[in-house]
Amino acid sequence: MIRMTLDEIAKVTGGRLVNSSPSLSVSGPVEYDSRRIRPGGLFVAFEGEKVDGHEFAATAVAKGAAAVLSTRDTGQPGVVVEEPLAALAALAREVVTRLTGLTVVGLTGSSGKTTTKDYIGQLLSRLGPTIAPAGSLNNELGFPYTVLQATEETRFLVLEMGARGIGHIRYLCDIARPDVGLVLNVGAAHIGEFGSVEGTAQAKGELVEALIPAGTAVLNADDPLVAAMASRTAARVLFTGESPDAAVRATDVSIDGAGRASYTLGFAGDAGNIVLKVAGRHQVANTLAAAAVALSLGMTFDELVTALGEIGIVSSRRMDVFTRPDGVTVIDDSYNANPSSTAAALHALATMAGGRRIAVLGYMAELGHHEVSGHVEVGRLAAELGVDRLIAVADNARPILDGASEVGDWTGVAIFAEDQATALRVVRGDLRDGDVVLVKGSRYRTWDVVDGLRPEEGRP
Repeated sequence: MIRMTLDEIAKVTGGRLVNSSPSLSVSGPVEYDSRRIRPGGLFVAFEGEKVDGHEFAATAVAKGAAAVLSTRDTGQPGVVVEEPLAALAALAREVVTRLTGLTVVGLTGSSGKTTTKDYIGQLLSRLGPTIAPAGSLNNELGFPYTVLQATEETRFLVLEMGARGIGHIRYLCDIARPDVGLVLNVGAAHIGEFGSVEGTAQAKGELVEALIPAGTAVLNADDPLVAAMASRTAARVLFTGESPDAAVRATDVSIDGAGRASYTLGFAGDAGNIVLKVAGRHQVANTLAAAAVALSLGMTFDELVTALGEIGIVSSRRMDVFTRPDGVTVIDDSYNANPSSTAAALHALATMAGGRRIAVLGYMAELGHHEVSGHVEVGRLAAELGVDRLIAVADNARPILDGASEVGDWTGVAIFAEDQATALRVVRGDLRDGDVVLVKGSRYRTWDVVDGLRPEEGRP
């Protein structure tokens, strides 16, 4: 965080200074986990259902925290506020206001947000100091937490924006208004909260509405609901995709035996050959979106062509492909799942050279009244793509197998596993050299399986 005195922090947050001189300053990172505190930082004490951060205030200060932001006096130097989440938002807003040389990039979408954020971070870091931390820090806590990592040296701040309702992205944009806003796609993720994909589109489009006329909206021309958002912004619009309408366009797409895409990138009369190191055809759309952001912020076309061929996976459990000593290839895409992202992962599995294709699929959360149909749809696709062994993990994922059974000419094997431990035993018991195994599910529901398949030295 930029250097601020406790007096300034108190004024920005509407809080009360305690146990300290007003001139005491915070110059280190803001953290809400006392184990991550670094010298000069600000420890934020949240009172949770199971853990009360106030009990760790003294530990945080002993480890070097300059002060504590809390809802009650902990006996440590700090500022007492009514609501720490609102205080974090206020601090983040103040930091963005003070950093006049900062360019803010905001992105959202139903799938691919974190991966694309990672790609943008890798590209922009070639242009200057960039904040784009690994992981999905895209909610009302993670968003300001990311903003507060910016310092006077930061040139680019890349912010992922999640939403579970109308107004959520508008709220985040009020904390840090983007100069560049990117919408990847609109799908069934969180449809239980939005009610329909049209409701999702309405919420995601709040990002481009927040842009100033001098800003840039990067929109996916291949997704009609996203392309239609062009009418909701006064900013310059830069379309991406494989459509002839796309300004940043991919043509001649091909996939190699490792599931990696190659394509011809076109922009403003220039053309270049891109060979990606990351697996999955859906990475074409993700890298096009990242490319558009980089081009809009000054990267030359030639530098971009080189950079796209070098970007890789940063955040864990997202299309992380590894090959075991026994010749089995595993696709770890277990961080989260919805019908769109699972379909993308299944297509990637189907393109990879090797022996049998094995898909271990867990529950996809937050689908509301689309829950059963969403799982059936995924199972049907797995069978249509010729998956050899389809394993559904736990009762709420069982409709996946129902969907597969609807494909009359499917010759694969459908297996139900009551839990992750059972699924792991089933997979381990019948692995062959050359098998390719995809593990996918909403958070925590399948990643024990993939960790059990990972070589010991590569486990988290």
